[in-house]
Amino acid sequence: MDVDAYVAAHNAEWLRLERLINRGRRLTGAEADELVDLYQRTATHLSVVRSSSPDPQLVGRLSSLVARGRAAVGGAQAPLWRDVTRFATVSFPAAAYRMRWWWLGSAVLGNLLSLALAIWVVHSPDVQATIGTPAEIRELVEHDFANYYTEHSASSFAFKVWINNAWVSATALIFGILLGVPTVYVLLLNQVNLGISGGLMFAYGKGSVFFGLILPHGLLELTAVYLACAGGLKLGWTIVDPGPRRRGQALAEEGRAAVSIALGLIGVLLVSGLIEGFVTGWVHITWLRITIGVIAEAAFLAYVIVLGRRAVRQGQTGDTDLHPDLAPVSG
Repeated sequence: MDVDAYVAAHNAEWLRLERLINRGRRLTGAEADELVDLYQRTATHLSVVRSSSPDPQLVGRLSSLVARGRAAVGGAQAPLWRDVTRFATVSFPAAAYRMRWWWLGSAVLGNLLSLALAIWVVHSPDVQATIGTPAEIRELVEHDFANYYTEHSASSFAFKVWINNAWVSATALIFGILLGVPTVYVLLLNQVNLGISGGLMFAYGKGSVFFGLILPHGLLELTAVYLACAGGLKLGWTIVDPGPRRRGQALAEEGRAAVSIALGLIGVLLVSGLIEGFVTGWVHITWLRITIGVIAEAAFLAYVIVLGRRAVRQGQTGDTDLHPDLAPVSG
């Protein structure tokens, strides 16, 4: 290797790295990112020099620079609160906004299925008979459906439904890698349960009770489930049609975006779980219960639309920027 040519090619990067190291904690966010990138490159340069032309002077210079860069990078990591803030204001809303058409499609098709099934149950005594005896159904619609929300303490019930819904959503997302088949199953199972419950309640004149108990938490909860299904379906479809990207690259990017959605939905489902635990069964004014649910749903949609659209316009996808410790360079 021509040492002089190598130094000429990369000296500007080394000098820039040294200047950034000397600035210490006074770096901007962009400069901190540049520091990390230049440190990685210089570490690779050191490896190349050692293996190709172990010039003692150059090795010493680069070793010192890499050691100082490592110390600076270790001390220049963004604090946890900044990572959390970026995730909440950029990564998650961007990933959710990118999925908007898959998300909307899951919601529309799922609710059309539930509506059709509910109508079938309402108008078909034979279907009702396959679900249970008249006495069992009456017990369900007059007591069990409402009692479900109050048979446990509010806190334990909220925790229970939060864990359950988070597991359902994670299943829909993660197993989307299997061409989306498990995701479709989760969506169908969710909508069938909703349609049968609604159909039985309406068949026995309890439609207002059904909506009065479902809407407060169900608006946000179902929206979260539909978003999880959208992420799983998009992940499965990426296997079939990766677009202009290589299949492996596309899967990696969509998989990391799916992780952003999964992590974000933990918080969303926590809110819906709290509403279900502390509002649905314990706030006895129907219009107030529903209003709380509508406000929570409107706030979440506004959050995704406003922050997500802004982030996507800035080129964000919800993917995670992952850089190897040694960045390969030419020469």
